[in-house]
Amino acid sequence: MKKRTLGFWEIWNMSFGFLGIQMGFALQNANVSRIFQTLGAEIDDIPILWVAAPLTGLIVQPIIGYLSDKTWHSRLGRRRPYFLVGAIFASLALFVMPNSPVLWVAAGMLWILDASINVSMEPFRAFVGDNLPEEQRTKGFAMQSFFIGIGAYVASKLPLMLTYMGVANTAPEGIIPDSVKYSFYIGGIAFFLAVLWTVIRSKEYTPEEMKVFEEQEKEFKPVRESFSEEWYQKNGKSHLSKGIIILIVGLISSYLVYTYDLKKDLYVLTLGLITFGGIALIISGYLQTNKTRNGFVNIVNDFQMMPKVMKQLAWVQFFSWFSLFSMWIYATAAVTEHIYQTTDTTSLAYNTGANQVGEMFANYNIIAAAVAFLLPLLAKATSRKFTHFLALVAGGLGMMSLYFITNPTTFTIEWLPMIGVGIAWASILSVPYAMLSGALPASKMGYYMGVFNFFIVIPQLVAASILGFLVSKFFNNEPIYALLIGGCSMILAGILSLLVNDKVNTITND
Repeated sequence: MKKRTLGFWEIWNMSFGFLGIQMGFALQNANVSRIFQTLGAEIDDIPILWVAAPLTGLIVQPIIGYLSDKTWHSRLGRRRPYFLVGAIFASLALFVMPNSPVLWVAAGMLWILDASINVSMEPFRAFVGDNLPEEQRTKGFAMQSFFIGIGAYVASKLPLMLTYMGVANTAPEGIIPDSVKYSFYIGGIAFFLAVLWTVIRSKEYTPEEMKVFEEQEKEFKPVRESFSEEWYQKNGKSHLSKGIIILIVGLISSYLVYTYDLKKDLYVLTLGLITFGGIALIISGYLQTNKTRNGFVNIVNDFQMMPKVMKQLAWVQFFSWFSLFSMWIYATAAVTEHIYQTTDTTSLAYNTGANQVGEMFANYNIIAAAVAFLLPLLAKATSRKFTHFLALVAGGLGMMSLYFITNPTTFTIEWLPMIGVGIAWASILSVPYAMLSGALPASKMGYYMGVFNFFIVIPQLVAASILGFLVSKFFNNEPIYALLIGGCSMILAGILSLLVNDKVNTITND
């Protein structure tokens, strides 16, 4: 018994929900900093306000992945219940977000919005691994990249499109412009309808069928499911020593931040260390008392035993997403301040620059959609890791080029820097997942895809905690330097991708 080869329209239907998901995600990325600034946030406070996005991902994604692996509904299947629930709450959040009366409400709505997006989005990666045979998975992830690009392009352009249609793009101080509000309303409707299409038009294999498929995957070496009591004891002692060290480092770092009155953003990093140290101590207690029959211990053990390729890709993902997050946080401030020389959110210059950031984000996404099906061809001629290297270097150079723009034309701001970023974005959304999916067991596909997203959200937390400190302490609060740091980070990610031991050197477009 083998997984059925799916036709083009079947892969289209199972990926279509990403169109709506990415519209919500793109509206968030392109406009939340603008909303925060409009409601009174200072430049160096924006990163800490953004911390909701990666923090909710860090918590939600592995839990949803773990739960979806163990879910089966007679009508909605394994992954689709999560698609639908996340879409409902995300759509509601998109309606509420631009009507936030004060800054703290907007920050709270970002938590709700991002958590809901993650509930819908995380199982989509596992959905490809569940439904497609190995030889079609690259095509499946490429189709997702296509819809991500199209959805983000449309969503990023919505405020400007509405402005052309006569909707107000400016508003009194402290009020979100109607062009942004109506964009979020449109995005909320599109999010729900696109996900609903996938829920209705897609099918899933039963748990019994998935078990048969996993047993037939001869090349996969299963993660160890049972361990000796001695192994648990030894592992518990290791967690104890590591937990104590991490906890001490976190406590000392928090004390230094408090004593020297450093940027409060740094508490995100120091409290994160304290949390991880505490978790390690709790796990140590469970393991050393042989209390191993619970989901918490299973999750941590599976994390510890993740495939080697996944560990190597973790570093590539870390520096790639640190770079992207620096762009998402600081692009609006960098363009309006460095290129248009203004911080007045009510001025025409500021809103012109802010709209151009929307255009930039739209353009890198449409470029990503355009090259999504070309990357497999390049990888076939070279290798997946070399393709990823070239794409990430192009993205880093594109991001850094914004520093050198002195003549703000449509081409120099909205297109030229974003060509490289778009190529990198297409590769980030497909190539690492194609390299990873073949190394994962079908029974834990959702969980490991959720864990893989640790290496997306952790760098975002790091960026949210240290970028504000770096920009204010070393770069005179000039946000353009955050983009230079991000560009260097993406190039480093490209170099690290060459070190990945990808046993499949080529991918096909079959």
